[in-house]
Amino acid sequence: MMNLILLGPANAGKGTQAKKLHAAFGIPQISTGDILRQAVKEGTELGKQAGPLMAAGQLVPDELVIGIVRERLAQPDCAAGFILDGFPRTVPQAEALDRVLEGLSKGLTAVVSLEVPDDVLAERAAGRRSCPRDGSVYHLTQNPPKRAGLCDLCGGELVQREDDRPEKVKARMVEYRAKTEPLKAYYEKRGLLRRVEGVGSPEGIFAEVRRVLGRP
Repeated sequence: MMNLILLGPANAGKGTQAKKLHAAFGIPQISTGDILRQAVKEGTELGKQAGPLMAAGQLVPDELVIGIVRERLAQPDCAAGFILDGFPRTVPQAEALDRVLEGLSKGLTAVVSLEVPDDVLAERAAGRRSCPRDGSVYHLTQNPPKRAGLCDLCGGELVQREDDRPEKVKARMVEYRAKTEPLKAYYEKRGLLRRVEGVGSPEGIFAEVRRVLGRP
């Protein structure tokens, strides 16, 4: 059993490493954005409360997010473990998650922090392009499309997402340092934190993730 949290700012590669962990160990990748959308789609009681807020572009309160996380972690596919991708984001959320896990008789195996310098994060965001039609994501230097500016799958025109623009990236970095960075100390005190340099090939980074988890 592996119950994991992946920490790291936007563009640190959390989603890529979560997918690799899922493929290697068969445990589900859980991102709060995905489970919020799923709860709304399924019409759960908490989803009905979150739906109007999300539609209006408002933040979903912590108590609703925690409730939806609790619902997700209680599902059968999490019996052998889970990967929380980008959650918790604050120390109060981490404290609430502790209570949820205690209620479910689950414990954390490790918290993997992907360490990436700010200039690399900014470069990754600047080069990222996505397809509005099918959601495919490319990078101008690391994973370019076969035809410049066009999606490999559907041929649609690639765009730079609004939140990848320099001013938005900088604002997210500031927010991460202020709100999420303190989680490292929170989990380090409990002996759960594993730091991994998140620069290099995805395969090389994954090999280091496996090493720090004792799963080479």
